[in-house]
Amino acid sequence: MSLKSNMRKAFSMITAIFVILLMASVAAFIMNISGKMVQETTTQYKKEQAILYAKSYTEFAIMAATARDCIQVINTFTPDQANANIGNGYWIHVDVNYIGNELPAVCPTLGGAITDPNSRGAHMLVDTYVRYRNPDVPNVANSPWITYHRRTLQRL
Repeated sequence: MSLKSNMRKAFSMITAIFVILLMASVAAFIMNISGKMVQETTTQYKKEQAILYAKSYTEFAIMAATARDCIQVINTFTPDQANANIGNGYWIHVDVNYIGNELPAVCPTLGGAITDPNSRGAHMLVDTYVRYRNPDVPNVANSPWITYHRRTLQRL
């Protein structure tokens, strides 16, 4: 009888170890999936933020060129650009070109807004570049920049 009792205890021990290993494997799988989801969400957030910065700076360039002052280039950083090497911050560069109706190379202004009669019917071409680093790369300082580019053609 004692031999049968010992076999039951041994079988229970093997079953318990198997269940523990199975639960550990499931937990490791869940942690892996959850880490990938966090990484994907972070990447998506950075891309959406870059798209919003590009839209905002494009609209700012159009407003500045038509309402206040004629501009050629905007080159700026977000406030957290000092941390760009650790994956935070954005570098924003906006190029504005004026085309059509024999506009001069320098934007025609008189006291602020575009007033040259030749500018009527002309267009401005706004190229906005937003660069950021991928924070999911192990060595972010050496990771390549990811660039989002937006081109807008605006009639003056």
